[in-house]
Amino acid sequence: MSIKKKSKPKSGIPTSSMSDIIFMLLIFFMAATSLKTVEGLKVKLPRARSIAKLDTPKQSVLFVFIDRTGRISIQDKLLNVEDVSEVIYPLRRNDNMLTISMRSDQETQMGVVSDVQNELRDASALKVNYSAKPK
Repeated sequence: MSIKKKSKPKSGIPTSSMSDIIFMLLIFFMAATSLKTVEGLKVKLPRARSIAKLDTPKQSVLFVFIDRTGRISIQDKLLNVEDVSEVIYPLRRNDNMLTISMRSDQETQMGVVSDVQNELRDASALKVNYSAKPK
């Protein structure tokens, strides 16, 4: 009497539909992801002879927009000058690397810019950048 050997079950992962699954996941994540862009106010930046690019990551930059009429926008919200420090202080306290990038219109009155600078000083935001276009 002869005993037949049992065949071992194959232990493998089927890879025939893996490319389809990866393609569907890629399409899902592309459709589900939204990239936030900074809207801000319409400003015409002043010209500068020399400019330098920021070394900080984009998520550590907070944009403060000041238009020619003196309106102030932070995180797509219109604010009064007195409210700037109340908005900036908690954000700066949570992120020590936070850089404030002021984008003021070239025709903005210097008094408004100075008032915003004083509010930033009150919020202990001393890392301030002034945006400009190259000449």
